[in-house]
Amino acid sequence: MNTHQETGNPPATADLPQPAPTLSPEAVVDQLRATRAQIGEVAPLTTAQAKALRRQVRTSNPILQASINVIGALDNVSQAVGQPADGMRQLYDEANRWTAVEDELRGMLNGVSGANLIRRQRIALVAGQAYTIGSQLARDPANAVLVPHVQEIKRLKSFSRRKKAAPAPTPKSPASGTSQSPASVTPQSEASATPVPADK
Repeated sequence: MNTHQETGNPPATADLPQPAPTLSPEAVVDQLRATRAQIGEVAPLTTAQAKALRRQVRTSNPILQASINVIGALDNVSQAVGQPADGMRQLYDEANRWTAVEDELRGMLNGVSGANLIRRQRIALVAGQAYTIGSQLARDPANAVLVPHVQEIKRLKSFSRRKKAAPAPTPKSPASGTSQSPASVTPQSEASATPVPADK
C-alpha cells in the first residue's frame, strides 16, 4: 500500500511555500490606486509649494517636542495657538510614523524605475544589434526585404539628429525707438563747424 495513504500525510512538496504570482503592470496600478483611496490624506504639491513648506519644517525634533511642552504647560498658550498639547503630540507621532511609508514608497519607486531602465537598456542594445546586422544583410539582393526597414531607421535617426542640432531662436533686439543709423545722421554745415574768430 502507498505510504502516504497509510499515514494520511500529503507529499512533502505540498508543504513548501509557493512563490507569489508576479503581478502585471496593470494589476500593480490597480492595487496602488486602491491603496491610495484608503489613505486618509493625500496632498499633491507643486515643486514651489514643497520647497516653501520644507523651509518651514527645518525645526529639529527636540525643539518641536519642547515647544509642544510649552503648549501643555499653560492653558493660555493652548488657547492662543488653538491646539491642545495632546493633539499636537498625536500629530507629531503620526508625522513620524508616515515617514516610514515615505521611505518604503521611495524605495519601491527607485526599484521599479531601475528595473524599467534596465529593460529599456536591453531593448536599445538588441535594437542596435538588429540595425547593424540588418544593414549588413541588406547589401545582399537576396535580403531585399530588409532594405525598406533599414532605410526607415536611417530616416528616423537623421530626423532625430536634425531635431537635436536645431539652433536656438535668436533673441529679438529691443525696440530702439526712432534711432537712426550713423549714415542717416545729417553732417554739420561747414559754417557751423568753422569757429568764429574773436574780435581784435
